[in-house]
Amino acid sequence: MDINTFVNITSRAWALPILAKLHTGVPGRQAPLLSATGASRTAFAQSMEHLIDIGLLERNPGHGHPLRSEFRLTPLGKVAAEMANKILDVSEEKEQDLIRRSWTLPVLATLQKPSQFSEIKRSLSTITDRALSQSLRRMEDRQWINRRVENTTRPPMPIYHPINTGAMISDVTSGVILG
Repeated sequence: MDINTFVNITSRAWALPILAKLHTGVPGRQAPLLSATGASRTAFAQSMEHLIDIGLLERNPGHGHPLRSEFRLTPLGKVAAEMANKILDVSEEKEQDLIRRSWTLPVLATLQKPSQFSEIKRSLSTITDRALSQSLRRMEDRQWINRRVENTTRPPMPIYHPINTGAMISDVTSGVILG
């Protein structure tokens, strides 16, 4: 899966939790998934529609009531769901609010090696400077990344690398996300 697909998947807050729950065997219907994820109905519906639009979920033909559809993972959805499950497994429940933020996971996916701000930005072509800066700051506050300033260069240059939970998430994405 390329980084742009990953950015698209994570652009909805509840997409990853929905995929992870489907991977663990939660039935692909609204009520069980809503209960398992804890999402609001509106956010859940938007995330489900988004997952269908990008081809990770499909309505299961021949199953369920027409007004209460059943959903299943597509082949690409199965790959994404497995990765989503691994990401949520390595993070604690209280940390998952940060995972649901738009740029957290794509930034961690690009940090396979210590990187400068400009390298991260180049890897995520659609991210703005402000969004990247805020994302890095939030992860630094939670101790998911470490910011080290390289003073041997002119001007001094910050270098970012994942630590703790951030490093575990970066490792999970390393085999699946291609730059």
